[in-house]
Amino acid sequence: MSTPRNMHGYRWTVCALLFAATTLNYMDRQILGILAPTLQKSLGWNEIHYSHIVMAFQAAYALGLLGFGRLIDAIGTRHGYAISVFAWSVAAMAHALARGVFGFGVARFGLGLSEAGNFPAAIKTVAEWFPVKERALATGLFNSGSNVGAILAPLLVPWLTLHYGWQMSFLALGATGFAWLLFWYWLYAEPNRSSRVSKEELSHINSNPPDPPMEKVSWQKLLRFRQTWAFVIGISFTAPIWWFFLYWLPKFLHQKHGLDLGSLGPPLVVIYTMTSVGSIAAGWFSGFLMKRGWSRNAGRKTGLLICALAVVPVIFAAYVSNLWAATFLIGLAASAHQGWAANLFTLVSDLFPKETVATVVGLGSMFGSLTAIGFSQITGLVLQATGSYWPLFVIAGSAYLIALGIMQLLIPDMKPAELDSSIP
Repeated sequence: MSTPRNMHGYRWTVCALLFAATTLNYMDRQILGILAPTLQKSLGWNEIHYSHIVMAFQAAYALGLLGFGRLIDAIGTRHGYAISVFAWSVAAMAHALARGVFGFGVARFGLGLSEAGNFPAAIKTVAEWFPVKERALATGLFNSGSNVGAILAPLLVPWLTLHYGWQMSFLALGATGFAWLLFWYWLYAEPNRSSRVSKEELSHINSNPPDPPMEKVSWQKLLRFRQTWAFVIGISFTAPIWWFFLYWLPKFLHQKHGLDLGSLGPPLVVIYTMTSVGSIAAGWFSGFLMKRGWSRNAGRKTGLLICALAVVPVIFAAYVSNLWAATFLIGLAASAHQGWAANLFTLVSDLFPKETVATVVGLGSMFGSLTAIGFSQITGLVLQATGSYWPLFVIAGSAYLIALGIMQLLIPDMKPAELDSSIP
């Protein structure tokens, strides 16, 4: 379908709002990882203590994903997203009050519970505002905010900490969410209700066949579909790897390459700049293949396969002695992960009607958070016992290919789930 020449692109403004929220989301959660070596030294944490603080976030994130998926499908993205951003901004600032492992654990729990609303809300918004062939690109664009947040955090957090103390890092970055809320309520409405959307653009947004009317679908019913389990497997095998990069990468660079708080910035900026490119490029690539005549099944899975293969070399990151060689290997893997995520999340809107997208994303992401909790515990135990990152990088390098193989068995032809079938 060709795009009308006089069509305005307000949907990309909406995508920019999603990008900004995701950027803030990752800035707030990245602060702890950057400060981990400093806080561990000053507050006396060991690897097990740190893994427990990380697990508090992940456990709450799992609970929040389940709840926010339902909430956002019930009350809509405008108010559901706003509730999430408001709550996580408060929780991020609350870290400044923590003084020990328990206090940080409580603050991380609150942050995880509230930050869980970001991806169910954003994926549902993309499904509402973009036709199928643009969704992976839109997802890749907003998801690149996670990388931009991870770039900005190592630039801002060391400076704020060295000049004003670590508490200011949590206070200043947490407060930015309130500014986003003002823009969100000013600019956002559903496409059919927005006065900023032209008739031509609305027609383009609604160019796919409309979803049939849907009643509320239970979690139990969703779990009876192969399509749900394909997403669950895809995210459960790979989400723990992303959490590993976020929370243990600064510690790895500190331990293996001797970087302190003042010198962590450059390699982290390089790594997360690479991830921004990967997120957008992989999201664009599957859509490009589909526009060239490839089926949705072939386009999405080719994008996933390329990303899965690109993660494999990270296995060698623990052994290379050169900082920038390790930086490149980890950056390539993190970039491939974000490309994988852009296509994986888009699968949900390919396989399920819009009314259930946030619920499916929340349900599947909950499983991803649960596996991440287990991997965090394994990480803490391995590092406390051996001090070696090699087993962890081996797991990271192989997880994506294993996940894709299982997904192919579950959905070889990527047929949409028939939720209006006789399954109760």
